Amino acid sequence: MEIFELAARLGQALKADERLKALEAAKEAYENDAALLRLRKEYEVQQTLLAGEIAKQEGKDLHLIEAIQTRIDELYRAIAENASYQNLAAAQKAVNDLMERVNAAINYEITGELPGSACTHDCSTCGGCR
Repeated sequence: MEIFELAARLGQALKADERLKALEAAKEAYENDAALLRLRKEYEVQQTLLAGEIAKQEGKDLHLIEAIQTRIDELYRAIAENASYQNLAAAQKAVNDLMERVNAAINYEITGELPGSACTHDCSTCGGCR
């Protein structure tokens, strides 16, 4: 079997994995969360305002810069505390962990070297030794 055929089969198997399905659902919830969308849009506007004020050669308003930065910090916290954002971050971490394990298993088959320095006897931390 060709390498790319095997890669396609691996991709199909990964796509069917619950972690990738959960990531897609979390992305959709994130994109459709109206409250989060408002926060994200305001965050972008505030970032643009801040950049514009900082870029001024003359007449920078340091109080305005401080006020904008304070609002950006508030928005960032609100976004980070949003359930849709947290679910997306957790789902993305699960997929990243899965991909690291897959890559470690592939690397092991190529090099014969185990990932990491020592076995932790916790297979969830391992790319595969058996």
